Amino acid sequence: MFYIFHGEDTHSQKESLAKLTARLGDPGLLDLNTTRFAGYVSFRDLSQACDAMPFLAPVRLVIVAGLLSHNKVDKAYLETAADYLPHMPESTRLVFLEPKKVSATNLLIKLAHSSENGYVKEFPQPEGRDLEKWVQKRAAEKEGKISPRAVHMLATNIGSNLPLLDNELEKLIIYKGEAEILPADVERLSPYLAEASIFDLVDALGNRNEKKAAQLLQKKFSEGTDPFYLFSMFVRQFRLLIQVKEAAQEGHRPPAISKQLHIHSFVAGKLYQQSQQFSLPQLEQIYKHLLKVDVQVKTGQNDLTTALTLLVAVLTSPN
Repeated sequence: MFYIFHGEDTHSQKESLAKLTARLGDPGLLDLNTTRFAGYVSFRDLSQACDAMPFLAPVRLVIVAGLLSHNKVDKAYLETAADYLPHMPESTRLVFLEPKKVSATNLLIKLAHSSENGYVKEFPQPEGRDLEKWVQKRAAEKEGKISPRAVHMLATNIGSNLPLLDNELEKLIIYKGEAEILPADVERLSPYLAEASIFDLVDALGNRNEKKAAQLLQKKFSEGTDPFYLFSMFVRQFRLLIQVKEAAQEGHRPPAISKQLHIHSFVAGKLYQQSQQFSLPQLEQIYKHLLKVDVQVKTGQNDLTTALTLLVAVLTSPN
């Protein structure tokens, strides 16, 4: 039997692989009968691993990561593999793991669809409503309850980083127990919600609204936000704004930018709007100023709280 798991959602791929291996018998014996390859492997080495009989176990497991998309795998390689796979020993389980979508015209994808001993599944990276559905389903699997608004907050602010999203959800379920997870719980426990307030702060900076920017900054200080974490969010935000601005000047729109930078579509849209408030030279100048602040703080020339307060004043200055 051979399996092809392909697509950007490698987190779910690994979970499916774990479920598959859990059905293959004693973990200790299975480990003795498992061969792993990464990247290119010659067909000779691959077939030898697959042809080997299992030792004191019912099956042999062969896992190959990133082979089908490797530039050394040509038409001849695929044709040879396609001829071999239907006759592979019944005791062998061969799993191809591909971190990107494999074309439907790929010879082995076609074979997996048509062959009795083949199985193929695509794992696309969930985004937007699909990502929110993923959070809801994941919460249910963990026997947790979460409100729609809390789901939206997690999906929007963490994006398609599924291992991180899963970890945050696990933390929230442990905290709430049988009670429903609410937006206030997400704000309290997830540091990634700080990104939402950073958007508001950058909006105020872009509009040269010194009063609002100062109020938002002081609010973060009064909430006990670590100045170093806040500064890191500043740096990240303006680095992303530079990347988005460059992409926008090349004619890209938010959907394409979202895929290019691997960020949530909502975040890409917000960054796209914010980037219109600055010219590229302005953004680059701000980023240089942030690097200067970093040096000053690390060399003891300034404390970060004062430096951030002065930074807001400088960036909202009409001059």
